[in-house]
Amino acid sequence: MRLVSVNRLQAGMKLGKKIYNDEGLVLLADGVELTDALIKRLAKIDIGYIYIEDSVTEDVEITGMLQDETRNQALKVVRSQFQQMSGASGITKGFYHLDKKFSKVMDSILDDLATQEDPMIMLLDMHTADNYLYVHSLNVCLYTLVLGIAHGYTREELRVIGMGALLHDIGKTQIPVKIIQKPGMLSEEEFRHMQAHTEIGYRILKDEPNIPLLAAHCALQHHERIDGSGYPRGLKGPQIHEYAKWLGVADSYDAMTSNRIYKKAMLPHQAVEALYVGSGTLYEQKHLELFRDRVAIYPLGLTVKLSTGESGVVVKIDPTIPHRPVVRVLHDPDGEPVIPFELDLGSKLSVVIVDVTDEDGAVVKTM
Repeated sequence: MRLVSVNRLQAGMKLGKKIYNDEGLVLLADGVELTDALIKRLAKIDIGYIYIEDSVTEDVEITGMLQDETRNQALKVVRSQFQQMSGASGITKGFYHLDKKFSKVMDSILDDLATQEDPMIMLLDMHTADNYLYVHSLNVCLYTLVLGIAHGYTREELRVIGMGALLHDIGKTQIPVKIIQKPGMLSEEEFRHMQAHTEIGYRILKDEPNIPLLAAHCALQHHERIDGSGYPRGLKGPQIHEYAKWLGVADSYDAMTSNRIYKKAMLPHQAVEALYVGSGTLYEQKHLELFRDRVAIYPLGLTVKLSTGESGVVVKIDPTIPHRPVVRVLHDPDGEPVIPFELDLGSKLSVVIVDVTDEDGAVVKTM
């Protein structure tokens, strides 16, 4: 299958991978034939890219980081708990307690990741942008855990950092929806309200009997930056807990690569480049380097242009060098079709990816 931007879809194409709504339920099943009406609907609900079936890349399988059952259960627990907390009184004073299901969900997530020899940060399932909070919470949890596994944390340490990542934005349940979903720039007062979600989240989590205290500090510090420019306390370097530093990278990456009410998603390679702008100021360089080594910046099915002038589709990713994938070349430098052949950029070091294109070779601009 192939990854295609929605504005390049044509009637008659078939969906290669399910599209989910914000609650984790299937909005469109794989194999559905796209009509003009469905394409307009996809554009309207802010889906930026989808996978389509494609005879030239039919052997390319796109698998998720989690089993469907685990993913659906995690989203169900997050959605249910967050919805109950939205507008509930007394939650920051200990009158409201989180469900023990979060611990069970975390164990299921860790079990799924443990079955993967080299878990990587992949482009995840396509979701609508209706309620970003639930999907974002799960994505950030997965990305942070992949980083934690690569860093060498123990299972118990992973449970703690994973719980902190899954609940890092729980404070947003107490922020007015009109601010959370505002399509334009926030006013200074609105931004102060938004920033308060870190301290609210800490107060919600710090005395929870089922939640590790360090998870509360993840909620408090995930917007701190090593140069002191973050919030809520303007902490610097060693003052920020290591878990919160990993979480800050994962949180920023998912925000950049997700469709939002007020912005279109970046592709992974663009988001990684944007993160590197903050190397040594916003984020630790060592954290960004490990992140770069664990993220598939050119997702399977993505059409790319090579320095040779040829273009093709990413069909395989080596976890040891994810930025040097195998590309199935489909067009020559003049854009003419060729008999497909595979070029392993991991061994062909003189060839590099110079741009991301649509299926017909047109350069995609998403920033």
